[in-house]
Amino acid sequence: MHFVTGGAFNGKSKWVKEHYKLNAAPHLWFSAYQGNPVPENRENWLDFVILEGIEKWVQEWNGQLAIHEIRGKWRILLQSWIQWEKEEEHRKLILIGTDISKGIVPMLAEERNWRDVTGWVYQDIAETAEEVDLIWYGICQKIK
Repeated sequence: MHFVTGGAFNGKSKWVKEHYKLNAAPHLWFSAYQGNPVPENRENWLDFVILEGIEKWVQEWNGQLAIHEIRGKWRILLQSWIQWEKEEEHRKLILIGTDISKGIVPMLAEERNWRDVTGWVYQDIAETAEEVDLIWYGICQKIK
C-alpha cells in the first residue's frame, strides 16, 4: 500500500498518475471528490486501485458516527484492503488524502472532530503503508 498526502491542490493526483504511468496501465480510481462512495466492496477490483479523497469520506462519516466509531470503521476497511492487496503479489493500492491539519484550528466542534479523526486515520494509514509520500507544490518528499 502507498499513501500519498499533501496540501489541497498541490498535485497529488497528477503525481500518482505520472509516477505509476496510469495512462498506459489499467486501473480503478475511486474519488470522493467525484462523489464516489468509499468502496467497501472489493468485488470487481482491478489489480491497481486508487482511493482519493480520504478526508472527504471521513467528513461524511463525521456527521453520522462518533469519532471512535469512524476510526474503528476505517481500520476495518483498511485491513480489508490490505488483505486484498496481499492476496496477489501484483496488486497495488494507493490512498490519496489531503492534509487538513495545518492552519487555524476550527472553532466549531464538528470541524475540530473531523480534523482530529482525519489525522488519526492518516496515522493508521501511514503505519500500515509500505510507502508514504508527501506532495507539496508538485514536489515529492518520501517519508517512508
